[in-house]
Amino acid sequence: MATQSEKIDSILERNRRVESDKAWETSLMRRGVLALATYAVVLYFLIVIDAPNPFLNALVPPIAYLLQQWSMPFLRTYWQKHFYKK
Repeated sequence: MATQSEKIDSILERNRRVESDKAWETSLMRRGVLALATYAVVLYFLIVIDAPNPFLNALVPPIAYLLQQWSMPFLRTYWQKHFYKK
């Protein structure tokens, strides 16, 4: 059976992991990597199908992704204020 100190250490370690995960989820690096990866995949697809202006047209999905990410904090606050009932 775990001692009180071991239980507290376990909880603190879990909190550190959760904080790290949250920091990654909201980091600019993660958003940038996903936007660049999305651009690369879409660009490759557009080149393969010989679409017109692939370099320009491949910008649409990553820009949409970044706009969605930047609007989430506002939408979350609005939802919490107007729709979330606890």
